[in-house]
Amino acid sequence: MSHRVFVCRCEDVTTHEIEDALDRGLSTVEEIKRYTGLGTGPCQGKECMCTLVGLLVSRGLADADAVQPFTARPPAEAVTFGALAAVPESPPEKGGAS
Repeated sequence: MSHRVFVCRCEDVTTHEIEDALDRGLSTVEEIKRYTGLGTGPCQGKECMCTLVGLLVSRGLADADAVQPFTARPPAEAVTFGALAAVPESPPEKGGAS
């Protein structure tokens, strides 16, 4: 049985991967996010941010009150449920002018 401990369940990032990033000299939330993918899943870090900050604080790399969270990025353009559920109109008929 595997003894992996997941920090970010959305992106399957383990404590081992975060510790590897820290050992490589990465020390900020943003650097670790870009290196591991942590916090880029559907929850946008709501599930894993606290655990990451705890690991940074335990290593003496951050003060819990001073850690800046990464910027969550919403979809490029908001889409309403109505637009997603709408039936597309049929294309105009080709052929002649009316």
